[in-house]
Amino acid sequence: MARRWKQAPPGSHWGEFGDDDQRGRMNLVTPAKVLQGMAEVREGRTFCLSLPLDVPGGRALNPRRRPPERFAVLRDGKSAGQQGFCWSYTEEDPDLTDVVNDDVVLLGLQYSTQWDSLAHVGARFDADGDGVPEAVFYNGYRAGTDIRPGTEDPQATQDFARFPGPQADALGIERLAEHGAQGRGVMIDLAHHVGRVRTAVGYDQLMRILDADGVEVQEGDMVCLHTGFADTLLAMNRQPDVKHLHDTGSGLDGRDSKLLNWIVDVRLACLIADNPAVELVVPKLLTPTPLRQPRLPLHEHCLFKNGIHLGELWYLTELARWLRTHGRHRFLLTAPPLRLPGAVGSPATPIATV
Repeated sequence: MARRWKQAPPGSHWGEFGDDDQRGRMNLVTPAKVLQGMAEVREGRTFCLSLPLDVPGGRALNPRRRPPERFAVLRDGKSAGQQGFCWSYTEEDPDLTDVVNDDVVLLGLQYSTQWDSLAHVGARFDADGDGVPEAVFYNGYRAGTDIRPGTEDPQATQDFARFPGPQADALGIERLAEHGAQGRGVMIDLAHHVGRVRTAVGYDQLMRILDADGVEVQEGDMVCLHTGFADTLLAMNRQPDVKHLHDTGSGLDGRDSKLLNWIVDVRLACLIADNPAVELVVPKLLTPTPLRQPRLPLHEHCLFKNGIHLGELWYLTELARWLRTHGRHRFLLTAPPLRLPGAVGSPATPIATV
């Protein structure tokens, strides 16, 4: 098969694992890395790293993402919800004693604790070398062909149903699920060092934090950033105070080129945070700039250029406190997404084992 691009973006590693690779740096989570993670298990204690999937609550934090809605499966018209078995669509069997519950859910895949697939964020880049930028994703996969939007349904009666049938034929979240997403986790406790205040952590500050805590990130590690954001959010009991949240917690400085280089050079497998974006999102610049640029530079750098999956809104506070109390920063991380073909993200219920 011919290569999909003639030129790759500056600072990218397209083709690092083959021209047709769809897993990116999760390829570095080898059987040996899984064994390293298992070697960190000393007590057999587990921590759930997921928020309840109906948190944040409402749509104030992100109006485009809606909370889950659950419904009871309708087995027949006579008894809805909790009911017995029936062998027809009109009545239950009086000779059977079973009482059955089934649920249906309308679930936003990136509403709460989530994985971003490599199909989540691409960029306009001249991969063909013809002077015309096109919308492309990691390893040159194309918008419109490899990753297709939904087709508008003008008859849709709900906003969420306006564009049915989107499909990531390449880079979908199922590629991460098939890999297993299990390996050695490494905790970087930003909250302990900078507090729960809005702070863009760049390379120099991050290196001081790593040195202070004796944290070493090695090839293939699954790196977790604890800021305290998700813990603050959880305490709001599904009534998020958006202004307070935006003033709470740190994130990586996606505009620090030294930091972006470190992320690639240290060869970590993925980046995970308990905030909504891993990086600290800055408002769109109000004054014109001479160059077009991404609003989410770390997303572009990780997902688009280097095949580094991102995890967002994970609940890391209890684990981070336990690790600090016990003088540790490594653990076994098990975090498979849903194996939902063609999806660009997925909820996750990660488990840390120490």
